[in-house]
Amino acid sequence: MNRLFAFLITSIAILFFTLNVHSANAAPPLIVAHRGLLKVAPENTLSNFRACLELRLGFEFDVQRTKDGHLVCIHDTTVNRTTNGSGNVSDLTLAEVKQFDAGSWFDPRFAGEKVPTVEQVLQLASEYQRHPILIAVDFKDENVEQDVVRLAKKHGILNRLIFIGRTIQEPQVRANIKATSEKAETAAVANNATEFPAALADSRADWVYVRYIPTPAEIKRVHAAGKRAFIAGPTVGGKIPENWQEAASVGIDAILTDYPLELRAVLKQKAVGD
Repeated sequence: MNRLFAFLITSIAILFFTLNVHSANAAPPLIVAHRGLLKVAPENTLSNFRACLELRLGFEFDVQRTKDGHLVCIHDTTVNRTTNGSGNVSDLTLAEVKQFDAGSWFDPRFAGEKVPTVEQVLQLASEYQRHPILIAVDFKDENVEQDVVRLAKKHGILNRLIFIGRTIQEPQVRANIKATSEKAETAAVANNATEFPAALADSRADWVYVRYIPTPAEIKRVHAAGKRAFIAGPTVGGKIPENWQEAASVGIDAILTDYPLELRAVLKQKAVGD
């Protein structure tokens, strides 16, 4: 174990136990850390994702394609914010992207961290098969979905992924994913209750991706259809314990948030109270 990773795990462990978090056998909803543990480590990096996996947390990562066709894990269309480089991802080769430091901007102790390829992220996740986690894949770029599905199949972790980003809004992306593998799990968005019936009825969506807290009756309809419900957006993304509790109470299957450790603590307290 290198010193950087040891430092990261030690730091997170302090917060982990301070918050009296869930055990490894925690019940649903599954927790998905937005861009990883972005409050304690540089987002979308291997050190960050490894820490999530060690803590039995799922995570979300973003996909972009480089000039020479490689898939990399980075949120923005440029490397400017999260590396010491500059330029559009699509105008840079993988070798050029790999020259940049993706850690120092967050903290000098993460100097030398690199932008990972999608394959590196999936390979890492494949090393943690024993724990029930969910990994959300956010497609920022066009025409990347089929390549990602193939990589996930190659590394044996397709069943642990949910495809979001452009997937939730574009029927063609869902069709492309399903054409590559019927086992790949996609989501269709419902921004509000009015959009819920269409999202639930989508035959190519395994999840209903809600941006509001649904009613217990809506969640029952989701489960009756053999699907699951994923909640994200401002309703739960911020540090809003009352919304987390309500989402859990109605039966949400997974929550995407910027505060995964705090969410786990709230769910633990709720379980004790129940």
